[in-house]
Amino acid sequence: MPKIDLTKLEARTGSIYPAPYDAEMEGRSSLRVGDAGGLTQFGANIVILAPGAKSSLRHWHEQQDEFVMVTQGICTLVDDHGETPMSVGDCATFKAGDPNGHCFINKTGDEARFLVIGTRTETETGWYSDIDLKISVDASGFTFTRKDGTPLKGDEK
Repeated sequence: MPKIDLTKLEARTGSIYPAPYDAEMEGRSSLRVGDAGGLTQFGANIVILAPGAKSSLRHWHEQQDEFVMVTQGICTLVDDHGETPMSVGDCATFKAGDPNGHCFINKTGDEARFLVIGTRTETETGWYSDIDLKISVDASGFTFTRKDGTPLKGDEK
């Protein structure tokens, strides 16, 4: 198995979220380690959170499982149960179809990192727990709409 040199991977920044939600991802980046190794059946990324940054909008997946393990610093898991501090080595799982929306926030003054591994499916629907937003993914790409499927107007929040 080839070793992946993390220093050679370009950190991906920015967000696919529509405005104004994209601005909430400032300070978040990721290393696509699974793609670097040519994986096709699941994704594996190292998410890097600057102090105060969050991993995503709070969300859940209909078809895709997720596994997270903190590898550096302290992250706060935010889900339907409240807030749970997670330190290096702590793990969390999010089963497909469980509507417990989740995200991670770095509430410390130091960088935090976690490994996230998730299923890759041909189609997917993701739901955002705190806002009127859903994502639909298929072979043609992704589309954000309101939860009822109506188009976004560009003035959300």
